[in-house]
Amino acid sequence: MSANSADPARWLDVVLVKAGRTKIRYAAELLGDDGTRIAVRAPWAGEGVRDFGFVRFEKGDIFTEYYWRDRWYSVKEVRDSSGTLKGWYCDITRPAALSGAELTVEDLDLDLWRSADGTDVRRLDEDEFAESGLTETDPEAAAAAVAALEELERLAVEGDFDALLT
Repeated sequence: MSANSADPARWLDVVLVKAGRTKIRYAAELLGDDGTRIAVRAPWAGEGVRDFGFVRFEKGDIFTEYYWRDRWYSVKEVRDSSGTLKGWYCDITRPAALSGAELTVEDLDLDLWRSADGTDVRRLDEDEFAESGLTETDPEAAAAAVAALEELERLAVEGDFDALLT
């Protein structure tokens, strides 16, 4: 299934799965699907405000999210209600799967943040990843996850990050 300019806007349910359970499910507008990369847009779907200390996600924030069927991550461009770019939040995941109107992504606990100006690039949740036991239960997936985090960090630091999303 592929959305293009002749295909009217559609809505999908984005389902983020973690440790075999649905972590969050939310509606998102399908912006495009080229067969490899799926782009959607959705308002902040979390409960209330999520303050990480270096960024706050809150009501009114808009996430333009990019998922790949052949990559072990997703990238979410985050803007506030006025359209000002806050930065990019990246989840390390198994490749995305689209079935009908449901986009499912399995979160592998590693994350990366890149601020709007590119001066703050940080790895997140490495402790959760270590505690997940993935390196023992699925060493190939664990290796792919670590490689994906390293690739995203390199792109974020070198300034090639924007090219990933165009």
